[in-house]
Amino acid sequence: MSESRRLERLPLGGPDGRPYSKGLMARALMATGLAWEPAYELARRVEEEVRSRPGEEVSLDRVEELAVELLGAASGSRATEQLRRYRSLQELDVPIVLLVGGATGTGKSTVATEAAYRLGITRVTSTDFIRQTMRAFFSREFMPSIHYSSFEARVAGEHEDAPEGMLPGFLDQTRNVLVGVKAAIDRALQEGWSMVIEGVHLVPGMLPPIESPVVVQCIVAIEDEQEHLGHFYIRDASSAGLRPLERYHARFADIRALQDYIVERARRNDVPVVSNASVDGAVAAVMELVLAHADQVQTVS
Repeated sequence: MSESRRLERLPLGGPDGRPYSKGLMARALMATGLAWEPAYELARRVEEEVRSRPGEEVSLDRVEELAVELLGAASGSRATEQLRRYRSLQELDVPIVLLVGGATGTGKSTVATEAAYRLGITRVTSTDFIRQTMRAFFSREFMPSIHYSSFEARVAGEHEDAPEGMLPGFLDQTRNVLVGVKAAIDRALQEGWSMVIEGVHLVPGMLPPIESPVVVQCIVAIEDEQEHLGHFYIRDASSAGLRPLERYHARFADIRALQDYIVERARRNDVPVVSNASVDGAVAAVMELVLAHADQVQTVS
């Protein structure tokens, strides 16, 4: 038995049903990709339907009728179909492992956290957190690469003047950090937990195979350089200077080169690349990857 992902069953009434929650219904609708405003309006209309039928369950077919009235035929039917898939995902009794990689500043932490919320997964961690933990056990002399940021790993000893730039040092660091990542995933699966891990070290093709039915890996990327650079201005402002812009600006060429390398590895290993032109769009794309993978698992079983 896997640990509950804290996803409440869709409250559609009935003699044994739970009290209707407009918030839970809206959350389920947003998890399937619907924007918040139409999600809350549709949830409000379903609430009226539930109240008009005390003791009766409101079917998803009726929800679809309400969705079509509100959103139009195509959008309403798609929203309800996504809701059906989401309900099937709720009932899937296996742990979900979601791995969100990408270069520094691509917004992968935001995307991963929001996807975890929509999936009801409470265990969310980063490869940077795992690396920081490893620093407490392995000295700079013994394992120098983990004591630098991913885009600064070229200064870890003999790689400082490597013609490939930061890549040799970064790959050394990644191999070390992935030992901790694999251990964390193995523990989660052993205990039946669902888990989301995000981080630059989730390089496609470098993590050993994971034995679980629902393992979804993707890479978040930003194509436009100026848009990517703009994320570091936001970081600087939101962290009160703890993540200063100057540090990332000075290494921006390395960060972009690292993104190019990770994206190329993703394409070579058939790992989806999610464009983060907008957070809502990126999260919706990640949710679709999870739903599609769950569909495959349910088809096989």
